[in-house]
Amino acid sequence: MAEQTQAPQQHPSGAHPLDQFATQGGPAGPSGPEGPFAPPGFRRRVRSHLRHPLENLCLVLVILGSVVVWSFCTYEITSAIIDRRDPDPYAVLLLAAPVLVYFLRGQLYAQQRLTGVKISETQYPEAHQMLLDACAHYGLPKVPDAYVVLGNGMINAAASGHGFKRFIFLYSDLFEIGGEARQPDALRFIIGHEVGHIAAGHTSYWRIVAISGSQWVPFLGSALSRSQEYTADNFGYSLVPHGSAGAMSTLAAGKYLNRTVDVNAFADRATTEKGFFVWLVNALASHPVLVWRSHALRDRRRPGRLLWRPRANA
Repeated sequence: MAEQTQAPQQHPSGAHPLDQFATQGGPAGPSGPEGPFAPPGFRRRVRSHLRHPLENLCLVLVILGSVVVWSFCTYEITSAIIDRRDPDPYAVLLLAAPVLVYFLRGQLYAQQRLTGVKISETQYPEAHQMLLDACAHYGLPKVPDAYVVLGNGMINAAASGHGFKRFIFLYSDLFEIGGEARQPDALRFIIGHEVGHIAAGHTSYWRIVAISGSQWVPFLGSALSRSQEYTADNFGYSLVPHGSAGAMSTLAAGKYLNRTVDVNAFADRATTEKGFFVWLVNALASHPVLVWRSHALRDRRRPGRLLWRPRANA
């Protein structure tokens, strides 16, 4: 049976939700030449402009926090050797982070190659073209591998790397929004988001190693992760602004109900949902809570909030 959907509701302003998300005031990116023929200097300025303004600060703080954790681990192992006792296993694991990260990333890459369907010119050519467009738009010299993997009802996508290789993978339930009967621009936004992680340097091996101790620093590691997600959203928005609403509605309600979601009403709740536990859920999350994330994608005048909710007049 063919999928049945109803038309999205109108915002009180009279604008279609997709149009409202694509036309809010504020910079979506610097003006100038775009695409594969953009000069390298322009591409670097684009990537710098799209980065969340607090991401680099969070990165420095997380690295410093990791150094402190590693110092304690080194002290613990040294003391254990002197006292002739077994060291704390967590300390050993943290100091072995460079080796563990290398093998875990290699295993993840092999898993995608052995179980995923590789996106190519002949297999999912529409998604392959979206991948090429995103790489050209961001000025990436190499196109990452991309795979469709079985989602079993889950909605997810990710970017990673191993050695000099970079790759993304899309859960099959998420990929299905790219069919002609659904919202291909939502898939384009999601692919742009994941390639944005690569363009912003989030998948670098040395970056992952440098922040590997951050999970022991409450709130700090999650703040960095959320800033990176906002950065990747900015990349996706710069590629296809009108795909952001479809992506958010899919993450909120799934692939079958995504067209029934009033994304503006959803984003409006970012300024009204209050309370300590609302703050706590976002502060501990690796990804921005969806209502805040949707609000940030709609209002391009301000970056997404990492700790405090958006203001009513922001």
